[in-house]
Amino acid sequence: MNSFPYQTGSDDLADIPAVIFLRERNLPFSVFRHTSPPSSIEQAAFERGQSSDQVIRSILFKIPTGEFVMVLAAGPAQISWLKLRHYLGYSRLTMASHAEVLQMTGSSPGAVSPFGLPVPLRILADHNVLRQDTLSLGSGVRGTAIIIESQTLIKAIPAIEFGDFITHEP
Repeated sequence: MNSFPYQTGSDDLADIPAVIFLRERNLPFSVFRHTSPPSSIEQAAFERGQSSDQVIRSILFKIPTGEFVMVLAAGPAQISWLKLRHYLGYSRLTMASHAEVLQMTGSSPGAVSPFGLPVPLRILADHNVLRQDTLSLGSGVRGTAIIIESQTLIKAIPAIEFGDFITHEP
């Protein structure tokens, strides 16, 4: 297992909820900072020295009960609304609005982290997330990513639910 010591050279890391969450659990991770926020998954992956499948997106959906569900998906893969609705048992879902994402996660779309959330959320992940040993996820701060091993993701979020949530190209 690779060791990912968190960076300690910057005081502002101490205020990032995802960093606090991982440190409190003594889980190995590192932090990557872009010189400017990337404009695409491909750019983020390139700058981090990763493939696009190692970049994990955290997407928030609203279900008819008014509750929210976060779905983790690898790289540019598209979430299958049909599969997600079927898994959750609802005929209708919506993506969370910018304001809802901010309220439920404490961060803006594009920076969302599944770690250190201000409110408990049900978290689902497409099984392809585990195909890579090392992953990068949002930190909650735009232009800053958490680098973590896939097995550490499972330790960090023991209640994570894995399933087939993406659209497969023919």
